[in-house]
Amino acid sequence: MESKIDTKNELKYKPKKKNNIFLYIILVLLAILFLAPIFIVLYNSFKGKLYISRDPFALPNSTTFSGISNYINGIEKTGFLSAIGYSLFITISSTVVIILFTSMTAWYIIRVKSKFTTFLYYLFVFSMVVPFQMVMFTMSKIANILNLDNPLGIIVIYLGFGAGLSVFMFSGFVKSIPIDIEEAAMIDGCTPIKTFFLIVFPLLKPITITISILNVMWIWNDYLLPTLVLRSDYKTLTMAVQYLRGGYGAVDMGAMMAVLVLAIIPIIIFYFTCQKYIIEGIAAGAVKG
Repeated sequence: MESKIDTKNELKYKPKKKNNIFLYIILVLLAILFLAPIFIVLYNSFKGKLYISRDPFALPNSTTFSGISNYINGIEKTGFLSAIGYSLFITISSTVVIILFTSMTAWYIIRVKSKFTTFLYYLFVFSMVVPFQMVMFTMSKIANILNLDNPLGIIVIYLGFGAGLSVFMFSGFVKSIPIDIEEAAMIDGCTPIKTFFLIVFPLLKPITITISILNVMWIWNDYLLPTLVLRSDYKTLTMAVQYLRGGYGAVDMGAMMAVLVLAIIPIIIFYFTCQKYIIEGIAAGAVKG
């Protein structure tokens, strides 16, 4: 009897092991596919610019290796230090503003049930559907008229474009918070503002981190919006890379690859530091809502 049971169990588990192996193979192939462009940019950043164009997929050797000269040229030609300073300021400030205002908005929408809040909620949801290309020229014109073509002004624009998704995700999470906790805080004398910042906002930590990651990666890598809005005095990293293009289509590929590597490093560090919160926050915001 025992041998029969063992045989049945083996038959049951064998397909599962085969499925797991097949799944692992697919995941490894996908990982290689997604990581390959990063490695190509990395090793090309140490090759001479002529050799990059001739054979971009070849690894550097004694003939093509250029050391760190590409990095030195890239930093000098792009004004890298000021560019990364503007990128850090705009990214961090915009993310903080988006988190602060959208979390409060989502809490208000969920807790105050009225036709106005319902309309407001669907307005935010609708804003996610509108393509950026439909409004970019009108938006850039208005930004110039309102003097928003500077690092402080673009924060307001990022708040407008990032509010839809953030309010939607925060709203789903706020629904999972028992209202009894807030009522108890108000009975103890907390004002609505104190209740939000002392009671509600700490409970929003998982979804807050997730939304922060999504916004940081979006704003840091964004090229189109800063190019349309910001004056040439305020170059972000994505804008500075374009200054490596010369006349008649000439491009310093070596310096460009080096600057791209330097631009990727901060966002990779940030992502790996916070990656454990991504699935937790998205699942909490989607399922609990």
